[in-house]
Amino acid sequence: MRWVIVGAGAVGGVVGGRLAVAGHEVVLVARGAHLEAIRRDGLALHSPEGQRTLRLPVVAAVTEHEWRPGDVAVLAVKGMDTPDVLRPLAAVAPAETPVLCLQNGVANERAALRLFPNVYGVHVVLPATHLAPGVVVAHSAPTPGGLDLGRYPGGVDDTAETLAAGLRAAGFSAEALPDIMRWKYAKLLMNLGNALQALCGPDADGVDAIDALLRAEATEVLRAAGIDVASSQEDAQRRTGLLNLQPVEGTPRGGGSSWQSLARGTGTVEADYLNGEIVLLGRLHGVPTPANELARQLVNRAARDHIRPGALTPEAFLALLP
Repeated sequence: MRWVIVGAGAVGGVVGGRLAVAGHEVVLVARGAHLEAIRRDGLALHSPEGQRTLRLPVVAAVTEHEWRPGDVAVLAVKGMDTPDVLRPLAAVAPAETPVLCLQNGVANERAALRLFPNVYGVHVVLPATHLAPGVVVAHSAPTPGGLDLGRYPGGVDDTAETLAAGLRAAGFSAEALPDIMRWKYAKLLMNLGNALQALCGPDADGVDAIDALLRAEATEVLRAAGIDVASSQEDAQRRTGLLNLQPVEGTPRGGGSSWQSLARGTGTVEADYLNGEIVLLGRLHGVPTPANELARQLVNRAARDHIRPGALTPEAFLALLP
C-alpha cells in the first residue's frame, strides 16, 4: 500500500510524516513555497518528542504522480479545494482507488463518491500546525491524535480495517467504525468555532458564548434535517486520554485550521463547508442560522482582505448580528 497525501499541510503533513517513519511508502502532494521547501530541504516534522527531517517524494499535482493499483488517495486539502483535486484525480487514478477524506466538514465524501466507488470518511482529532514552508508540527505525544474511519456512507470493509491498522502502526489511535458520519457531524459542531477563533483569537473573552450560539443553531438544523450525530457524551468518552498536549520547541500552539489560514495569509478559509454547511441545511429545512451566516461572511472577508487573526472583538461580532 502506498499512501498519497494530497495536501501535505498541518494534518496531511503530520500523517504522511508519521506513516513514513513507521516504514510505509508515502508520496506527498504540495504546492507553492511548501512544495519548494520540501523538495529542497525535506519535510520537517516537529513534535514534543523532537524534530526530524524526512526526505519524501513530493509532486505539485495529482496528475504528476504515477498512480498504480494499491495506492490510497488521502485527501487532506480543505473543503473548498476538494472539487479541484477530485476532477484531475479521477482522470489519472484507477477507478477502484480508495479515497480517504482526512478532512473537516461532511461534504467531501459525497463529492468523492460521485467519481470513486470506494470512499472513506475520517473523524480527525489531531492538533497540528503548519505556518512555515516545509514544516509541520504535531502538538500531542506520545499519541499525536485520533483518526477513526469508516466506509462512506456507512459500513466497514477489509480496506477500512487495513487503513486503520496502518494508521495505528504510525502511532495514531484509529478504529474502523460503521457509522463514521455520526462522528463527522459531531466534529462539524466543534469546527463551527473555527471562524470565531480566527476572527477574534483563540483566547478572547466572550468567544465561548458566541460559540454556544453557533452550536445551538446547528443543533436545531441537524434535528430538523433528521441527521444522526454522535452525542457530546460519546465524543467526550472517545477523547478521554487521547491527547496529551505538550510544548514544542520553537512552535507555540496557536489556533486551528482557519486561524492558521489567516496567519499564513492564504486568502481563503473553509468556512463555507463548516458554518456554511449549517447555513445550507438551515435554508433547506426552514431553520434560521444568522450567527453561522455572519461568521461565514466575516471570516471569508477577513481571508480575502488578508486581515490578521484576532482583529475582531466578540462584542463587535455580536453588534453585527441581526
